[in-house]
Amino acid sequence: MDWMPIWLSLKLACCTTLVLAAIAVPITYRLSEFPNRLTAIWKAVVSLPLVLPPTVLGYYLLMLLGPRMGLGKWLAESWDYQLLFTFEGLVIGSVLYSLPFMVNPILSALEGLPEGYRESAYTLGKSKWTTYWKVLSPNVRSAWIMGAVMAFAHTLGEFGVILMIGGNIPGETRVASLAIYHAVETLDYASANRYALILLVAAGSLMALVYVLQRRWNRLT
Repeated sequence: MDWMPIWLSLKLACCTTLVLAAIAVPITYRLSEFPNRLTAIWKAVVSLPLVLPPTVLGYYLLMLLGPRMGLGKWLAESWDYQLLFTFEGLVIGSVLYSLPFMVNPILSALEGLPEGYRESAYTLGKSKWTTYWKVLSPNVRSAWIMGAVMAFAHTLGEFGVILMIGGNIPGETRVASLAIYHAVETLDYASANRYALILLVAAGSLMALVYVLQRRWNRLT
């Protein structure tokens, strides 16, 4: 059995989750602490990948990262570098596609906190950023864990976006989901079954872990 697709899937999921954790901080801070008339629109934009067909997002990423226009053209002309059909390109696509799985649980938890938390912090002279980082975020730690695990698990099973912008290059962009697709195409059902079983066990274990952690955290709080 070729373990490279499994390794690439884990590597992609780890990189994507780390990037999303960093991105989630400014996004949730801005949307929760500075609500305005456009907040609903920005929330809709963040949640768009939940309802958007992967092929649509993959198509626009293909145009953006391609060598003929957008970011891809600038990289090709300025640095002689391309993101299409590379692992780095997969990370960009995965970050965009898994964004709501990381942001939405955190944002919902922040909005569900009693307003007294903010008012008490402001009364003590704390800034909005200090209130968010040192008062609110620690009280929604379970949501951060939930978001990270959901983003990780979702990335493990990505297919459409990865296929469109990464192709199916062995050792470079052929993650486990694509390995299943390739095995079925070549009628290698034994390999397809092994890869599918590994992903099934991994996803099930991750979901069980997040609910156990959430239960323990609720008991502590």
